[in-house]
Amino acid sequence: METPAIDLKTVGLALAAVLLVEWGTNAAVHHVALPPMLILGAARSLEIAAFISIALFFGDHGITALGIHTNRLLMGLKKGILWSIGFGILVGMAFGVLFFSGINPLHLMKTDSPSVPYKILLFFLVGGLVSPIAEEIFFRGILYGFFRRWGMGAAILISTLLFVMAHTTSSRIPVPQAIGGILFAVAYEKEKNLVVPMVIHISGNLAIFIISLVSQ
Repeated sequence: METPAIDLKTVGLALAAVLLVEWGTNAAVHHVALPPMLILGAARSLEIAAFISIALFFGDHGITALGIHTNRLLMGLKKGILWSIGFGILVGMAFGVLFFSGINPLHLMKTDSPSVPYKILLFFLVGGLVSPIAEEIFFRGILYGFFRRWGMGAAILISTLLFVMAHTTSSRIPVPQAIGGILFAVAYEKEKNLVVPMVIHISGNLAIFIISLVSQ
């Protein structure tokens, strides 16, 4: 089932929604006495609601244009798990090669995680579930869906580049995000089902968080 192309109006409204929510998030972090991760979770939830609403009320094909098909959710879940297992095996093999070459692969994917129990729960809930869903709808469902009109290669390259730029916060190159961005786009292109990259993204984030938490 071919996914309809995303129109410019949908992209523009989605970008406006992201900018508005991000502006509100930055303001809230400095002026609201709530845990930053809780504020981030609320922001990502608002973005998800905004993307879905934009597709439903302003798009020409509803949420199917985002690669979300209500009759294929379970199939997307199953295929996402299979993709995640396959990718996990490849990552494990690559880690083994790096380790025996004298390179610690954990340095490439380690992330700072909290130590307080309720903050750990928020960290896993927001960073491991809510954020991946929001990011997949925006970067693959909307941006990839828009750039796909210029070919698969261009769509993968541009959407991944934007995905990496959004995650670059230091001088360190976000290698996991670069690899992940390509993988998510390829999985979406192959399966035509946004649930598949969502599941891979969620699985990858949770794996990185668990490894980082255990290695602290």
